[in-house]
Amino acid sequence: MNASKKVMARNITNQLIKHNMNATDLCKALGFKHNTVSDWVNAKAYPRIDAIEKMANYFGISKAFLVEDMADIEVFTEDERRFIIEYRKADQVTRDAIRRLLAYEDKVRDIQ
Repeated sequence: MNASKKVMARNITNQLIKHNMNATDLCKALGFKHNTVSDWVNAKAYPRIDAIEKMANYFGISKAFLVEDMADIEVFTEDERRFIIEYRKADQVTRDAIRRLLAYEDKVRDIQ
């Protein structure tokens, strides 16, 4: 896997998370094919410059925030990214269960 593809994948994923979006939302908003965006997010392909510019304009960032390694600016571990993506896919019952678990952990932490 090419390093620049990995950086791009991480940066696109971070923007999706930051804007509370998923790949399907991005496809609908900008007219991209789902398989294409999936390849970008999974570091299988690198977007053309016109697609990079469209995404940068849409997210309100410079193209550098998509193509350069911005790990120092916004860092998510792979597990954190995966958790956020899976949480967004979850149904309401699962989301409510996660919220209850987090509230319980907060209470336990307060007791300690």
